Amino acid sequence: MEITWYGHACFRLRDRGVTVVTDPYEPSIGYTLPRLRADIVTVSHDHADHNYVSGIKGGPKIIDGPGEYEVKGVFITGIATFHDRRKGVQRGRNTVFLFEFDSLTICHLGDLGHVPTRAQVETLSDVDILLIPVGGVSTIGATQAAEVISLLEPKIVIPMHYKTKALTVKLASVNRFLQEMGLKKLAAQEGLKVTASTLPEETQIVLLDYKQG
Repeated sequence: MEITWYGHACFRLRDRGVTVVTDPYEPSIGYTLPRLRADIVTVSHDHADHNYVSGIKGGPKIIDGPGEYEVKGVFITGIATFHDRRKGVQRGRNTVFLFEFDSLTICHLGDLGHVPTRAQVETLSDVDILLIPVGGVSTIGATQAAEVISLLEPKIVIPMHYKTKALTVKLASVNRFLQEMGLKKLAAQEGLKVTASTLPEETQIVLLDYKQG
């Protein structure tokens, strides 16, 4: 599995010839989305910084809501959640996506705005890699993110949706989240290559550099 972060909530997941892109964004938010091709594109909610599907080439299958799907051997579950703590009153709905590849399960929380319910936690109980928003303002922040991690107990956590030099949207930086997790500083890496056999025994935070076009 190769995981590349393009900033905000946009990742490319590549495994055995299948490519998934999550939450592609319009250029107005400051990041530059490269010319990506994908087999599958997921959209957690219908906002311009998460739904720029026309920016992805290759005629991908677009998945933008709850349900169960299978595309090219990848099993995908969309779980209905909310973009805020008031059951969607402020910002509407959000879909959490669970990707089951051959040997790894990855969860992309989108713009989750609340701590998951007990039933949702049970659905997400076998997550290997968790892609989690930590910048607050329009999603869960550092403290809630730490709580979600303790509930789901993933092997690898990759923070997303936080303030960077490129981003024009007002969000908190990743530093508060790292402090919440007991880390003073963490070196960012270009990408992540992982297999089931190389997963850590204890939860590990991995900080990625955003890749630009």
